[in-house]
Amino acid sequence: MKCDRCENQAAYTRKYSGEKLCSVCFSNSIVRKTAKTISKYKMIQNDELVAVAVSGGKDSLALLKIMHEMSSSHNFRIKAITIDEGIPGYRNEALEIVEEFCKNLNVEFKVYSYKDLFELTLDEALDLRENEKTSSCSICGTLRRRAIDFAAKDIGADVIATGHNLDDTLQTFVINMLSGDTAKVGWMDPDTSSNSLRKIKPFCEIYESEIVFYAFTNDMPFQSEPCPHMNEGIRTEIREFLNSLENQHSGIKNNLYRSILKVSQIIKNSDFKQRTVCEKCGSECTGSICSVCNIVLKLKENQT
Repeated sequence: MKCDRCENQAAYTRKYSGEKLCSVCFSNSIVRKTAKTISKYKMIQNDELVAVAVSGGKDSLALLKIMHEMSSSHNFRIKAITIDEGIPGYRNEALEIVEEFCKNLNVEFKVYSYKDLFELTLDEALDLRENEKTSSCSICGTLRRRAIDFAAKDIGADVIATGHNLDDTLQTFVINMLSGDTAKVGWMDPDTSSNSLRKIKPFCEIYESEIVFYAFTNDMPFQSEPCPHMNEGIRTEIREFLNSLENQHSGIKNNLYRSILKVSQIIKNSDFKQRTVCEKCGSECTGSICSVCNIVLKLKENQT
């Protein structure tokens, strides 16, 4: 099969569009789509410093590579930040990959650990939890978001960029709906221009499978070892369910994503909770005490 954009051999077929692309044209299409998403939602302004959150996985490393390419021709700067949760035998490999990758790109890179920020590693936090129904992903995700916020402020960043893709958005939407936490859907709008510290997801309209192929076709090293705690939550089951639907009905993920944007706007414009300031740490939240302080306080109470 020939590439639809040039005369080279096709290496990838987008089932939802029928488009056949060679490796070069495919990679270029991912870069263009990322740039289009950034422009459409006004994610980055002139001369801003973008903190790219890099975990060592395919999504974040692909994002760093593309953001690095774009920064050379657009008026913004980037620095990489990595969060060390303190998971023995897992995070060390990722830290080495990120360090080497940043060195090759000549991108400044800094690591922030749960231990330094919260006086607890993830494993220590999990040992202290009272309710086993509180998944490791729930605790880790809450702490990671706060750690990323701290890291961005520490380096003086204007924007935080994460490698969350379209599949991540769909999974999060389903999780919020199943848990009855519909208010959080209002936070899923890609336009975060009204936030004091903007968080952007330039891959939010790109399939996870396309990010995987981009990483492979560009010979990018990334951590393939899954997190040892990943199966505690429901996300893996939802991912498999949505992938099964997509295999049988190409493009259904795109349809669901567009629906999520509409629902998010409705919730955001109606009963979307106003942000307040946490009494403990001063961070933005929707209650008197933020979720991070709630978790840390409970864990430290259990520790004593």
